This record gives sequence, C-alpha cells and structure tokens, in this order.
Amino acid sequence: MHTKLLEDCIDLDELIRLGSTLDDAVPPIGDVTGHFLAEQLLRIRDREGRIVRFSPNRAQCEFERRRGRANIVLKSRQMGISTWVAGRFFLKTITKPGTTTLQVAHTQEAAEAIFRIVHRFLESLPEWLREDTLRTSRANSRQIIFSALDSEYRVETAGDTNAGRGLTVHNLHCSEVARWPGNAAETLQGLRATMPQQGELVLESTPNGAEGCFWDEWNRADETGMVKHFFPWWWEDAYRDASVNEESLQNAERMLVERHGLTLEQIGFRRMIAAGFRGLAKQEYPEDATECFLSSGSCYFDTLALDARVKELPEPIAKRLGGQLQIWFPPIRRRRYLVAVDTAGGGSEGDYSVAQILEIATGLQCAELQARLTPLELAEEATRLATEYNEAWIVVERNNHGSGVLAYLQGVSKYALIYQQDGQDGWLTSVLHRPRMLGKLAAALVETPGIFFSRRLLQECRSFVRHRSGKVSASAGAHDDCVMAMAMALCVREELQGRYLFR
Repeated sequence: MHTKLLEDCIDLDELIRLGSTLDDAVPPIGDVTGHFLAEQLLRIRDREGRIVRFSPNRAQCEFERRRGRANIVLKSRQMGISTWVAGRFFLKTITKPGTTTLQVAHTQEAAEAIFRIVHRFLESLPEWLREDTLRTSRANSRQIIFSALDSEYRVETAGDTNAGRGLTVHNLHCSEVARWPGNAAETLQGLRATMPQQGELVLESTPNGAEGCFWDEWNRADETGMVKHFFPWWWEDAYRDASVNEESLQNAERMLVERHGLTLEQIGFRRMIAAGFRGLAKQEYPEDATECFLSSGSCYFDTLALDARVKELPEPIAKRLGGQLQIWFPPIRRRRYLVAVDTAGGGSEGDYSVAQILEIATGLQCAELQARLTPLELAEEATRLATEYNEAWIVVERNNHGSGVLAYLQGVSKYALIYQQDGQDGWLTSVLHRPRMLGKLAAALVETPGIFFSRRLLQECRSFVRHRSGKVSASAGAHDDCVMAMAMALCVREELQGRYLFR
C-alpha cells in the first residue's frame, strides 16, 4: 500500500492525502495507514529509556482494528493506550487542516506526562517537515499550533472547569476518567458539547470502584453506542516474571493458562502483583471486566454472589423500546405475575423509572423496564405489561411521584389489580420498611441467585454500598432504581403468596 519512505520527501498534499485515510475501516489483511505513519514519523521512549520507532503493540493494534467514533477503554496499567491515542490524534492533527485535538488528564502531572509524549512526536519529525509544512507558531507546555494547517493540539486537566470551552474539538481523549476530580460527569458532558457529530472520542481508564462517571459510561456503552475495549494485563508482553512450577498451579491459575494461554512466566508475574498490590491487584491489573470494578465503599450485597451470577447471565430473548424493556421469559398461561414500579420524575437527567416483572410462585425475574418516563407514560406502560402478563398485580411505590402514577392507573387506565398496603393503594418505602426490603434482596441474591437475569440490576447492586455514616445507598453518581424496585417486588411477592397461596 505504501511504497516510499516518508523520510525521503513529502509535501503538504501528500501528507493530507495520507491523513484522509486515517479514519478508514481497518482491513483484515494488509497495511494500515495509522500503523505506517506512526512507525515512519513518530518516536517514543521505550521501557528501557531508548528513543525508538513507534511500532504498535497488541493492545494498540486491537484498539485500532476495532475503534469507532466513540470509544471507551477499560485497561490494565501501562498498556500504551494513552500513547497510541496521543499518536493517532497527533497524526490527525498534522494531516487534516483545521483540526483541534484535546486531551484531558486527571491531574496536572499526568497532563504534563502526556504532553511530553506529544512534544517528542513533534521533535522527532524530520527537520525539513518541522521547518516547512509543520512549522509551529506556538509550542508550549499546554498547546501546539500548526499555523500552516490552522490546526492545534491541546492538553488540559479535568480539574479545569474551562477546559475546552469556546473550542470546536474534533478529537477528544479523556484519560483516567475514573480518577477525575469533582463532578466528572458534568465535566465530561461539557467536553462532549464541544464536539461536532463526526468528532472522535476516546474515554480510557483503569477501574476505580463500582461507581462514578467511568463506571456509568462503561455500563451504558451498549445503550449509547460506544465501542467497548477491554485489555487485561497479560496483553502486555513485558508483564512476565520468574517462571513458576507447573505443579504449584492453583485452580484459578490453571484456568487462566487453559482459557487464555498464559505462560508460567505470566503466572509468576500474577503472583508478584498479587503480593504487592494485595486487594487492589484486580483493580490495577484487571482480568475480568466486571470483577475489576471494586466498590470504593463496602458493598452492601455479597460481591462473590453478584460476580458469579453476572458471569452466567444470558441475553434477553427480546428487547423493546430501544432496549429499555428487556424480556427473559414470556407469560405462561395460568401463572400469576407481579409488576413492581419504582417511579421517578421523568426528567432527561434524573433517576430512572423501573418496572420489575416477577412470577409470583417462583420469584423468577421475567422482564425489566428501565426508562425516563413521565408518570402518565409509566402508568400506561405498566398497564400494558400487567395486561400482557396475565392481568398481573401492579404495585407502585407511592413515595413522591408514585402518587401521580397511581392516579393515572385508577382514573385513566382503570386497572383493577392494584396492590394496597394498610388499605391504601401502593407501597410506602419508609425507614422501617427499607431495611427489610434490602435484606430480603440480599438474602435472595445468595440463596437463589438464579432467579435474577438483569445485568442492570446486578450492576446497581455492585455499587450499592455502606457509607461511613452507616447509611446504605448507591455510590455517588450511581443509580439504585432497579435495586429498590426489585426489593419492593420481593416483599410484595411474599405477602401475596401468603395471602392468596399462589402455586
């Protein structure tokens, strides 16, 4: 594909022509423009401190192969993803006139480290290229401007509330998002607002708890259309240590060897990081895209039971409403069901409204609705689901907006089977009821984990923690709507069983 070396000679037109293919889909076989330009033009400092050609490693190649317009990367430490994204975006900046690239790091120190990499890219370009086509009008610790191209490359910190303000950002790289200070979700929202529709976005981080902006973005990636990339530690060839004796392999180690082809030297490295990092080993050197998210507080629910069940979850047999309604089991004649509704206000930025559909006799989770709906929309959808599931019972948490849903069920839908608590329609989640509700869910997750099928529910359980104050609730930035709807459903199911002896 590429026959001449760039060191020989290249003019602006040729550079722009090559740059125009950087966003092309990567072919399964053959040369890749990004790899070629990186090796020909860019230099990096390797682990031994030498300045070498930028030849992409396994993780970098895989990212390049699968990348989309919006990407989220969950990774182990020092996999080279930040360096590759910096290189890719640097190439796009110097080959596409009018391009603005912004990288946002979690600390000032990290921002300076990233920009040292970018300055090395610039300084290692052929002199004739730097002095002509890519002459800079400004090149400081935060910004490089290529005046001939009307392009610029910037690095900021997430703590700067004005980062990106007033810019049109074509390439946005957000580094270590799980460790951004302050309101990371609000910062990210502001940065996204600077991007045109065809801009390229990369969020990357090592995990830092089952909470916060990065955790939420990772779990919502399928819904938002982001391409998910997970790179476990063994993708880095340097992560090896003294070989261990094969006879000493433990069950978990033997499983890794068989499943992922790990060597005894890699198992030796794994033992070394386990001894050095102890409980943080799975966070800093992840092996699984679920277990690596350690709760920053003490998780209220049994994490071993949660993680084990998540690995077993099947996909829904059907999805409706753009994936907001997920169905695992359709209604079966003569069986009785319960629709438990936890109500939110319906705003685009607030909590979700959730409906859990359970079979009363077994407690089996059959379907789950999670959506931002108005009380009227939620009442209509709950009525449709209850009617579909053999005229199921509907129980609505009557706290806050729940009273509006109940009013619509009574006055508009005129639904008959509405659960009553102490002679009043709906369920009241009080300070007395809440511990019993959560305790029942916690017990069911351990005793009968096979009745739960929602990944959204189990992810919320993973970020439901005990705070230092003694209160138990969702971590900062996380949701608990699926949790509370299911906890209510299990309590009401038990009561209905005792009242009507469902089989």
